[in-house]
Amino acid sequence: QVKLVESGGGSVQSGGSLRLSCAGSGYTYGRYCMGWFRQAPGQEREGVASINQDGQVNYADSVSGRFTISQDISKNSVYLQMNNLKYEDTAMYYCAAGLAYYGGGYYYCIIQPSQYSYWGQGTQVTVSS
Repeated sequence: QVKLVESGGGSVQSGGSLRLSCAGSGYTYGRYCMGWFRQAPGQEREGVASINQDGQVNYADSVSGRFTISQDISKNSVYLQMNNLKYEDTAMYYCAAGLAYYGGGYYYCIIQPSQYSYWGQGTQVTVSS
């Protein structure tokens, strides 16, 4: 049984930083994607960042240059370093895992919920202005 557990959320002032962690278990390594998503009240779930087994990353335009996704495969963990946080970053943040797509001779990830089969319970990030 696949399990993803997020931690590291909290409340910060605008301009501050937080580091989210996601510990995974119960899945075997193939060609996978790990992603971070967020959802604010009344809004759809939004892709934030993704990383594949080879360390290739993707970011949403809204966080590019401020957020960094990374992983430690030996610990089955993925991280999201969030710097220069803004009020509009306030949301529940979710870690997710799914199989990579294959096309054009390589494996790739997208930051869309449809690619991800497994989800954590979420961790709240609140940024005050």
